[in-house]
Amino acid sequence: MALFTKELSIDLGTNFIRVAEAGEVLIEEPTVAAIVVEEQKMVAWGQEALDMLGRVPESIEVTRPLQNGVIADYEVTEYMLAALLRKVSAPGRIFRPNVMITVPYGVTSVESRAVHEAALQAGSRDVTLIHQPLAASIGVDLPIGTPSGNMILCLGGGATQAAVLAMYGIIAAETLRAGGRAMDDAIVRYARKKYGVIIGNQTAEQIKLRIGAAVPQEDEQAMEIQGQDQISGLPKPVSMTTGEVVEALLEPLDDIVETARKVLEKTPPELVSDIIDRGIAITGGGALLRGIDILLTKELGVPAYLVDNATTCTVEGASMAFSMYPLIRRNLPSV
Repeated sequence: MALFTKELSIDLGTNFIRVAEAGEVLIEEPTVAAIVVEEQKMVAWGQEALDMLGRVPESIEVTRPLQNGVIADYEVTEYMLAALLRKVSAPGRIFRPNVMITVPYGVTSVESRAVHEAALQAGSRDVTLIHQPLAASIGVDLPIGTPSGNMILCLGGGATQAAVLAMYGIIAAETLRAGGRAMDDAIVRYARKKYGVIIGNQTAEQIKLRIGAAVPQEDEQAMEIQGQDQISGLPKPVSMTTGEVVEALLEPLDDIVETARKVLEKTPPELVSDIIDRGIAITGGGALLRGIDILLTKELGVPAYLVDNATTCTVEGASMAFSMYPLIRRNLPSV
């Protein structure tokens, strides 16, 4: 049947949804949908919908159907998944695809079932769930099939996951239901508190990406932004520097460090010694924040390093997991 049926992996993230086949990423789009409120009909998704954010009449709602790594709006998620499957399937295709779809570690049975059912209703033939830390570990080629310890830190948009893996399973893990979007919110609060200016989350994200850092930088950069004065409501330009972004991100980064520390504390000593030798692999969009590896190394006392395919390793690993199914089957979440 594999000769006729596509095997697709889907990384269903809070900020981005990615689809891969045979280890190759086919689609990468923002997890955003535009819905006509009265008809409850999706008129756009992905980048097209994101471009509409804040620019459409009240009759159209631009929404993010996933929050903190799990489905917040079931119907919209199903619409998006159906649109994705139509896009990657050939017209008139008879056989529906088998799908390997990622979920955060620690999701409830209800949350897992929602993802499973949404993927089935969207047009999948068979749906298998895989925890994101396991998929990411496969995607960055960590030796998780051995009895030695491997640690990975997945810094997603809506969730932060730290996990130690060995023998194709997760030995210890923690999930923080906050990630890159919490950093954006922190920048929004900082701008309002220090400058009395209201900025949107998209502007905050641009600040984070362009001049942001986890630790103070020698090359101090600045970025001018247009905000709204919280008293007069009129436009007000302000300039933010890298140092200010570092200050703004102190709290969310402390939470990330604490999540990783909790996992190390409950990891068997034999595996901790392996992790000290091998280091902590950092994946996800949050890995792109300058100096995040330096911060983690300093705070945890364990070397941390960025992987080459930080943003795509999870969907690539989920794709590779099809061929490893007999080895990982017992460690996959049940539905």
